Amino acid sequence: MAEVYKNCQSCGMPLKRDPKGGGSNADGSKSTMYCSYCFENGKFTQPNITAAEMQSFVKGKLKQMGFPGFIAGFFTKGIPSLKRWKQ
Repeated sequence: MAEVYKNCQSCGMPLKRDPKGGGSNADGSKSTMYCSYCFENGKFTQPNITAAEMQSFVKGKLKQMGFPGFIAGFFTKGIPSLKRWKQ
C-alpha cells in the first residue's frame, strides 16, 4: 500500500486543503503524495521547476493570500527536503 502523506511532497501544501483532495495518477487514481496543483495524470504540472524556484513560487502565492513575508519564508523553508527534490 502506498504511503499517505499529510503534505504535498512537491510544494508542501497540506493535502487536506487541496480542493481536489490530491493530484491524479496516470491510471486516474488519487495521488496520496502530491497535490492537484503539482501533479495531474501521473505527471508534474511544472516538470522543469527546481526546488529553489518552487520555494519562490509558493512564497509568492502565500504572500498573495495575505501571509507576512517571514511566515511565507518559514512555510517554504522545508521544500528542498520533500520527496520530489530528494531524488
